[in-house]
Amino acid sequence: MSEADSDADRVVLDGESLTVEEVVAVAREGAPVEIDEGTRGAIRESRARIEEIVGSDEAVYGVNTGFGELVDVRIPRERINDLQENLLRSHAAGAGRELSTEEVRALVLTRINALAKGYSGVREVVVDHLVAMLNEGIHPVVRSRGSLGASGDLAPLAHLSLVLIGEGEARVEKGEGAKSTTDDGPRCRERDGGDDGHDRLPGDEALATAGLEPLSLAAKEGLALINGTQLTVGLAALAVHDAERALRAADAAGALTTEVTMGTTASCDPAIQAVRPHPGQAASARNVKRLTEGSEIVESHRNCDRVQDAYSIRCLPQVHGAVRDAVAHLRGAVEVELNSATDNPLVFPRDAVSDRASGTASAAVLSGGNFHGEPLALRLDYVAGALTDLAAIAERRVDRMLNPNLQEPHLPPFLTAESGLRSGYMIPQYTAAALLNECRSEGRPSTDNAPVSGGQEDHVSMSATSAFTVRRVVERVRTVVAVELLCAAQAAEFVDPALSHAAGTGATYEAVREIVPPLDEDRSSHGEIEAVAALVASDALDRRVTEAIGEALE
Repeated sequence: MSEADSDADRVVLDGESLTVEEVVAVAREGAPVEIDEGTRGAIRESRARIEEIVGSDEAVYGVNTGFGELVDVRIPRERINDLQENLLRSHAAGAGRELSTEEVRALVLTRINALAKGYSGVREVVVDHLVAMLNEGIHPVVRSRGSLGASGDLAPLAHLSLVLIGEGEARVEKGEGAKSTTDDGPRCRERDGGDDGHDRLPGDEALATAGLEPLSLAAKEGLALINGTQLTVGLAALAVHDAERALRAADAAGALTTEVTMGTTASCDPAIQAVRPHPGQAASARNVKRLTEGSEIVESHRNCDRVQDAYSIRCLPQVHGAVRDAVAHLRGAVEVELNSATDNPLVFPRDAVSDRASGTASAAVLSGGNFHGEPLALRLDYVAGALTDLAAIAERRVDRMLNPNLQEPHLPPFLTAESGLRSGYMIPQYTAAALLNECRSEGRPSTDNAPVSGGQEDHVSMSATSAFTVRRVVERVRTVVAVELLCAAQAAEFVDPALSHAAGTGATYEAVREIVPPLDEDRSSHGEIEAVAALVASDALDRRVTEAIGEALE
């Protein structure tokens, strides 16, 4: 990290207060991290308890026994360190694409924060090595597939942890400005994680670039490093951030579509929301009202003879709002999980536990199931379905702008003059429909189960698979929203030029027009769809709208 990084940009980890926004700042913006000094005492105390247990020679899972089905195999004291390092090697058996840099950074960050809680029994040097790796841009090469979401995200975390002992591989930044992602939006999703601007080095050479020596792991440390939900929660945190941004863009797109199709905003009146007070519904309704306030286009047909708009416009608050509530439900679980101890077993003071536990007179080790990803998996699957419906309603609004059998008289078929000779924006709707179909075809991983480890681990969550699913769905949904924005901006070209947009819808229109000119002749729209999707992914649209209406969308 550059010395120019200010303390204000630094994320301080205490195991209790990590936020979704801080995950994004570290993963995408390269914010440096440090351990809260007050937290170090808890880490040291937890380690002291493990040392006491090792000295007692009592059989304790994760300390001096085998793992999974091999839990009854006792490990001699002189081989305990070998046990921990063998654990990393044997469990680094992932497959599939490599995680992108932002995904790896989210994984490392959330693992550090979980260890910082002081229930895992690792030495400070382990935590400090992870912090240094993050701050110095040493990003372990992590295969994305292999987690069952119980006992946590074992295989990906093992690939990460191998670098700590000088094994495995890491991508190391070549110099300043080599970050692969910024808050302009994620650049890598389900593609290979080998980003430009990085050297790929063996683990020991990667550590050496930051002046670090490989660690020799001590009792419990290998298990503490790989047992937990950090891949799931890291991906989920990024997905929550991206989904919330896509929702705001969808409200803006829907507001512009409402305006240019001569729809009414009466369905967003606060009186309607007050008698069905779902928080998300009220928020989307307020957003549309703010975005369209003062629109001469809306005012021009206030007393027309149309009784009602189609559902895709009239029910925008209800549908967008339900998606908002689903994402908020996921955010709640993510905020808890980010600041939870999720490995197993956990180390407590003896007087902190009421049940029978292994350990010593002053230390207790409890085996439990905090590594199980179900609290995230179920909500991730729910959100994948909810976001799919956001794409569905956006695609229906696109149809109302393009379809000559449905569109308003002032709009030409497929939003182009000389339709027939020209196809206009006919095919971008196909793209939106194809992406919607892909969203609908995604499975619901949390409903599956695959018993492993000789039946010892007989129910798993598939939470990491659910997290990857949501990430793919968010990416597709933002592209569908981009198609709506593209079409709504084009529809605006056919509205009476004497009538002005509202400040919010005008800012939305201008944001699109800054990167895509009006469609005067048929041309390839592939690059334009990608450009508007990047606008949705970034904070640029949020900033433009906020500047225009004087407040941020909810």
